[in-house]
Amino acid sequence: MKTFIVGAGSDLGVHIDGAHLGPIQLMNDLQGFYKGESYQQVQPEDIIKSRNLSDLRKNEYEIDQFNTKLYQEIVKKEKEGYFPITIGGDHSIAVASALASAKVHDNIGIIWFDAHTDYNTFETTVSGNIHGLPLAAITGWKCQELRYFHDGNIIQPSKAVVVGARSIDDWEKDNIKYSGLTVFTTEDIKEKGVEAVVEEAFRIAGEKTKGIHISYDLDLIDPEVAPGVSIPEFDGITEEEAMKINEIIIKHLDQITSYDLVEFNPLRDVNRKTEQIAINLLAQVIRGAENLKKLPEKKY
Repeated sequence: MKTFIVGAGSDLGVHIDGAHLGPIQLMNDLQGFYKGESYQQVQPEDIIKSRNLSDLRKNEYEIDQFNTKLYQEIVKKEKEGYFPITIGGDHSIAVASALASAKVHDNIGIIWFDAHTDYNTFETTVSGNIHGLPLAAITGWKCQELRYFHDGNIIQPSKAVVVGARSIDDWEKDNIKYSGLTVFTTEDIKEKGVEAVVEEAFRIAGEKTKGIHISYDLDLIDPEVAPGVSIPEFDGITEEEAMKINEIIIKHLDQITSYDLVEFNPLRDVNRKTEQIAINLLAQVIRGAENLKKLPEKKY
């Protein structure tokens, strides 16, 4: 399968700077190994970024402008038969990448590998960081302001699964409870094992759908192992567990429509530890996609 690697160089969704540099660094690393791949960078226009913690709609307009461009580019490439790999940037970029895949494939699920559920709304957010709202927007739980560019179906909350959560805001918990979203915590991974949890996530997200979008946030991993993220959460998974999750993802590549790797912040990294993990994860997916035929349409 032909891969299209797009760098989504935006950190507008978080008050901390640095994640906008992640795609540039990772794509430069990748081009040393995969010169035949199709690469493209999407960058925000020159703006003055709001970092004001009392602003609960920080950079909303600018994020919409950025995601509109990113969405249009991914829709175009998916229709041309490419497998899109989107490198963030903060997790707000996934509103564009996930909904682009939903536009092309119509009925898909989503697996959200993340220390956070990202299921706040503008009414429940405490920080106003829009990277804490994208999964709610993708699954139609309010937040319509973040998906005005999308004229297709949303991803149903019943087909959305979070894996690795360990930091959920109190008001966000009600959003999750009433939406039908499935959440597996880091404790679930410890108790049941990586394979059991991730396979169950694929079962839920893949049941009677035409594919699955994968969104992999590096803050899933414990910051002692991968410190280069904007909002680290301790008690995360190990590097070995992170790679095992990716191996299971690759095993299911025939179901997967698109893949994100987000939240690498090189300004927070130590001895390039997080960068190396990110490159290893991306290299696995690229190699897997190279050996895969075009995703077949499912019929029911």
